[in-house]
Amino acid sequence: MLVTGGAGFLGSAVVANLATREDVPAVVCTDLHPPGELPAGVEFTRCDVSDPGALEPILRAHRVDTVVHLAAIVSPGRDVAAEYRVDVQGTANVLAACVAARVRRIVVSSSGAAYGYHRDNPAWITEEHPLRGNEEFSYSRHKRLVEEMLAAYRREHPELTQTVLRIGTILGPAVANQITALWDGRRILRIAGSDSPFVFVWVDDVAEVLARAAAGGPAGIFNVAGQGSLTVPQIARRLGKPLLTLPAWVLRALLWAGHRLHLTEHGPAQVNFLRYRPVLASARLTEEFGYTPARTSAEAFEEYLVHHPEVLARRR
Repeated sequence: MLVTGGAGFLGSAVVANLATREDVPAVVCTDLHPPGELPAGVEFTRCDVSDPGALEPILRAHRVDTVVHLAAIVSPGRDVAAEYRVDVQGTANVLAACVAARVRRIVVSSSGAAYGYHRDNPAWITEEHPLRGNEEFSYSRHKRLVEEMLAAYRREHPELTQTVLRIGTILGPAVANQITALWDGRRILRIAGSDSPFVFVWVDDVAEVLARAAAGGPAGIFNVAGQGSLTVPQIARRLGKPLLTLPAWVLRALLWAGHRLHLTEHGPAQVNFLRYRPVLASARLTEEFGYTPARTSAEAFEEYLVHHPEVLARRR
């Protein structure tokens, strides 16, 4: 079994999980740089997925029959070309290598972002909902492009079975990203007219789903999220922080100016990212995949606060 992006935040958790499973005889961890510590029995091999010729020889040398593809840029910045090269072209390279090396199964960490951030998103999004990743938001667009590529491979290369996991907002002991940054200040940003529900999932639950998928779990497409959701006002109340409510046009203007002046990595596209979040329904994960996350969205958030007490300390 081989894991791309195995040294990252999620990849490290997946590699550690796989290393404990008796039904997984060997694990190869690939990334640009080795992780700080490798579990016993795991081998590290450097691999840049954006290099078209990098992965196939590794797959052949280790006779890999299952690939867990996690290599991606999670926190987008200003270099959209680099993000595309890793996320989209990198996935194209991984899929081509898997077919050439006759890999049997690929497990891919996709995202709820592939559905897109749209005004007419339903209250709960199921796996049948169309993928409409926003053109103006590179991460969402790239996830849609990757999923379109995966769909083409399902048609043209059915011998490579797929498990595609559309994951909600992952929380964990060491996580720090553009979403958790929203909770760090003394006030919680809210866009007028939108409660912006979040679905959270704890990193150990995501790692368990990925490991089960790789170790003989069912093929298919599954949303991965804890049960229930939390709105921005609910999060603010739990943190004991006041809301800072801004009209969408004001926030869009502020982000446009801040991005132009290099005061923030985020541009106006972030407004819809906050305003129209895809809220993932995970019934198929429970009923067809056979796994229910141990923590609900609310419980994952509480666990995050246990590991990040400084968030609660920053109050008025």
